[in-house]
Amino acid sequence: MKMSTAEPDTTAMHTGAILFDGLIVSKWSARIFDEMGMGGLTAANCTCSVWENFKQTMDNIAQWKRWFREHDRRILQVRSVDDIHIAKQQNKTGIVLGFQNTSAFEDNIGYVQLFKELGVGVVQLTYNTQNLVGSGCYESRDGGLSDWGREVLWEMNRVGILCDLSHVGAQTSDDAVRESKVPVVYSHCLPTALKSHQRNKSDEQLKAVVDKGGLIGVTMFPPFLKNGASSTLADYIEAIDYVVNVVGEDHVGIGTDFTEDYDDEFFRWITHDKGNARELTRFGQILNPEGIRRLRDYPNLTRAMVRAGWSSGKIEKILGRNWLALLSEVWK
Repeated sequence: MKMSTAEPDTTAMHTGAILFDGLIVSKWSARIFDEMGMGGLTAANCTCSVWENFKQTMDNIAQWKRWFREHDRRILQVRSVDDIHIAKQQNKTGIVLGFQNTSAFEDNIGYVQLFKELGVGVVQLTYNTQNLVGSGCYESRDGGLSDWGREVLWEMNRVGILCDLSHVGAQTSDDAVRESKVPVVYSHCLPTALKSHQRNKSDEQLKAVVDKGGLIGVTMFPPFLKNGASSTLADYIEAIDYVVNVVGEDHVGIGTDFTEDYDDEFFRWITHDKGNARELTRFGQILNPEGIRRLRDYPNLTRAMVRAGWSSGKIEKILGRNWLALLSEVWK
């Protein structure tokens, strides 16, 4: 069979690029770490806290510390952008510990620096509903960023933790963009223009983050894509390109929101307020877009970008270079 002359170039492009995923929340295991490597993933923001309190989150981080020791041939902990380059050189996947909520901070401002010293690099202000900091996107009334929330945000700025606003309510998000002293991010979102959904963001919201130097990580989570469970890799490419056309290719990255290997119980937990109260939404079966259903399928994303006619520069930026530029500024 005659091979396409473009295929070797596409493979080399993927292998040579820095690939950074703005959010993964898969069921962590040796198999998942292997799949990350098979996909050529350089580094990722990996969720270690959602609804958990301080102690529960500390338990999760303790588990991660064990994984770093036990799987040191596959993964390494990322505390700086230099560590991401080291992961690339050593053919490992760098792990940035991240929170999807500020519940682990409880009401102690000192915990912000403590978690930074443990290696937490990205924290989302709220997860879907109200907490001490502000409102989430599923809250019926968004009261905006609280005074405590401003203190938490400023402390995150000070110690070098990137502020994520993906699941945050519109008013709280607007307040955070205004109050933050450094750029912020939507690590995993999609545009409302392609599908109206509480988790998706308007063009104005996307521009507000980028106008302050931030970045938009585009997700492929099926319920938020326009074709839902029937979505394909082409739908994901379309969504990325839409966001690029709104904010420019220098401020867009990927944030897949991979949930690989989780069962129905996990999705019940994340779709109920605080994990066990009112149901916020119902996803049904989660089937990632055809062509990128597993972590090992990242090379298909690069191939799709090439086939869409994107320049090598645009592809390299969106695969990871833009993420590294943002992290260099916030983590410095």
